[in-house]
Amino acid sequence: MSITTLPILKAKDYSSDQEVRWCPGCGDYAILNAVHRACAKLQLRPENTVFVSGIGCSSRFPYYMETYGFHTIHGRAPGFVSGIKLANPKLDVWMVTGDGDGFSIGGNHMLHILRRNVNVHILLFNNRIYGLTKGQYSPTSEIGQKTKSSPMGSLDHPINPTLVALAAEATFVARSADKDRALPDVLEEAGRHRGAAFVEIYQNCNIFNDGAFDPLTGKDEREDNVLYLENGSPMIFGKDKNRGIRMVGNKPQVVAVGDGGFAHDDLLFHDDGNRAQAMMLAEFEHPDFPVPMGIFLREQRPVYEEAVEAQVTQSIAKRGAGTLASLLTEGETYEVK
Repeated sequence: MSITTLPILKAKDYSSDQEVRWCPGCGDYAILNAVHRACAKLQLRPENTVFVSGIGCSSRFPYYMETYGFHTIHGRAPGFVSGIKLANPKLDVWMVTGDGDGFSIGGNHMLHILRRNVNVHILLFNNRIYGLTKGQYSPTSEIGQKTKSSPMGSLDHPINPTLVALAAEATFVARSADKDRALPDVLEEAGRHRGAAFVEIYQNCNIFNDGAFDPLTGKDEREDNVLYLENGSPMIFGKDKNRGIRMVGNKPQVVAVGDGGFAHDDLLFHDDGNRAQAMMLAEFEHPDFPVPMGIFLREQRPVYEEAVEAQVTQSIAKRGAGTLASLLTEGETYEVK
């Protein structure tokens, strides 16, 4: 009996032959590259992998993956993803969406795929603008942001996707950025998680909202403005690692660390199994606090499709396999004469 050895796949093996058609300089290119690298680290088999998207600039993603793909309808990708996973739980299913697609028309669908804990990996590209429809404000646009649909400035309070995912009880929640050196590692961890994994990715739209995340991605600024989360480690940030987060009563506070400041043991330590702490961190906003990047939360609970499969097995054992005809004619039926 011969054993077939599967080839080791490289990042380039996950790139399709389709021409990538995003605006030159778009942050989506960096995210695509990071996804290819993460797929190679995970050694995903293309024949067992599916990328599903809704509508938007980010939703062209399935065309550029050498896997199965499904470009669906606006805001409804979670429904397609859930159906695919229920029909074939062995598939590795990824969903790509944007801040408009995922949290405007698709907001309700997003909540339910997260709370059900369907075993899928959700990538939310957040550029705080509608790009495909040419520059209207989105659910994540900041108050006062001037766009084609808010020429005097947006009045809407923005949605915080990471906080919403935590409140909806996703079992894996993380945040990164298109230029973040840790993005492939975050995606790899999301890919290994069993359950609803949600990753918010700050993505620059250089046409309609250029520079929205410069304080968090700029080479000379990010170290002072980003808190990189590491489970079990004290929350320290800054170019010189001289600032940290400390709890004063029930409120977090930015403090000096080191000479004349607090010791590492005085600081708040990250616990990625603590949902309450994760929700507090999700509310950190620049410039008052550093913006956290990395894994906020990961926990385990039964995945949805396995629970459904268990119910089906139990029902068949009790009542038999049944047929569609018997289903339609059993129970409370009546005839119209």
